[in-house]
Amino acid sequence: MSDQQPIHVIGGGLAGTETAWQIARAGVPVVLHEMRPVKKSPAHHSEHLAELVCSNSFGAMGTDRASGMLHEELRRLGSIVIGKADEHAVPAGGALAVDRGVFGQDLTAVLASHPLIELRREEVLRIPEEGVTVLTTGPLTSESLSEDLERFAGQAYMSFFDAASPIVVGESINRDVAFMASRYDRGEAAYLNCPMDKAQYFAFYHQLCTAEQAELKDFERETAKFFEACLPIEEIARRGEDTMRYGPLKPVGLFNTQKYGAFDAPENKVHKPYAVVQLRQEDKAGQLWNMVGFQTNLRWGEQKRVFRMVPGLENAEFVRMGVMHRNTFINSPELLNSSLQFKSRPNLLAAGQLVGTEGYTAAIAGGWLAGTNAARIALGKPPLTLPITTMLGALVDFISSAEPKHFQPMPPNMGIIPALPKRVRNKRERYGQYRDRAFADLQTWADENNLSLVLPKMSAIA
Repeated sequence: MSDQQPIHVIGGGLAGTETAWQIARAGVPVVLHEMRPVKKSPAHHSEHLAELVCSNSFGAMGTDRASGMLHEELRRLGSIVIGKADEHAVPAGGALAVDRGVFGQDLTAVLASHPLIELRREEVLRIPEEGVTVLTTGPLTSESLSEDLERFAGQAYMSFFDAASPIVVGESINRDVAFMASRYDRGEAAYLNCPMDKAQYFAFYHQLCTAEQAELKDFERETAKFFEACLPIEEIARRGEDTMRYGPLKPVGLFNTQKYGAFDAPENKVHKPYAVVQLRQEDKAGQLWNMVGFQTNLRWGEQKRVFRMVPGLENAEFVRMGVMHRNTFINSPELLNSSLQFKSRPNLLAAGQLVGTEGYTAAIAGGWLAGTNAARIALGKPPLTLPITTMLGALVDFISSAEPKHFQPMPPNMGIIPALPKRVRNKRERYGQYRDRAFADLQTWADENNLSLVLPKMSAIA
């Protein structure tokens, strides 16, 4: 073990796992504190590091998409978590999805065996007063640490409510009804599709709107807010009869070519479904399937009753029911710099959903930056900020400079990327130019800071 004083990383989720790895990668010892299994959280199901508590998907892989662009930036920066996601990927059409059990087990084993990483299974009650510390406790920070953070920051958390989708046993899905297909028959058919006709859809819609919801327990019902990118399916349904059909149940481009022939066959288009419930593969063996877009806060009995109305799921066996939990975050524009350091205490950093970035990949990205900068601070080097033309740079710039009064969590998206010098009307072409500029600027930035990027694979640019 090095004579260097260890950096303390509090929280072993995606951000904390990436943070600890980047610190150790820089040759600095790190203590990674994870309270599970000593103390459980309302959303986690295992004691593995980097557990994926909602979906098993990291979003679209295409580098002309916001999530895919961030995936590729992280690959080039040497992210351990994205590297393991690539290694344990399962078929998911154009998305990067993983076998979440194997993914978490592997990352836990790799970090636990690193000579510079000490994994401590304990709850941290207070922010350490000395040394370099990184907070990566996520949306479910324990009560004691939350109170200490509020005292330190001089302000209470903001919050919204987050929800997870049910997972179904593959063998219990009726394959005489559900069919494999990708939208518009593009790429590998990686989704199971449960088609609905108009009568089936409206029967389902009415039952969903009137189904009984679970109690929010200690959450304050009157202050509950939902994050728009992760709305419970029943909340989407209550917004209008056709809202689901223009959202998670969109039938456009989905045809049962197994039953009715070629994609463009007239008899297939006659049988175009009125709505479609999609299921995404959870594991490499295809034994578990996630109901895409079916985040929910319905009571478990109601979930079984209503979701079994979906054609193909009449006898569905659920291995995990949908759950909902509170998601808390700090007012980062008031508290953090774009290096993810606290303005009032530069040797304290934070990353992940705690700082108001939304989504798995954003948490990993914040972990990369916080870990890199924590190590640099410990080594007496200046902290880094990334070009705002990169997705990572733009995301961190947003959460550190947004209007504090109206600050809300932000996922990776092309809207936060600075405009091109010359306007490009075609969206796909414009996003492609954003990508090309980002990767070029990332390389220039790395050269200026004497950092080595991982050479991309040609397939990663597609």
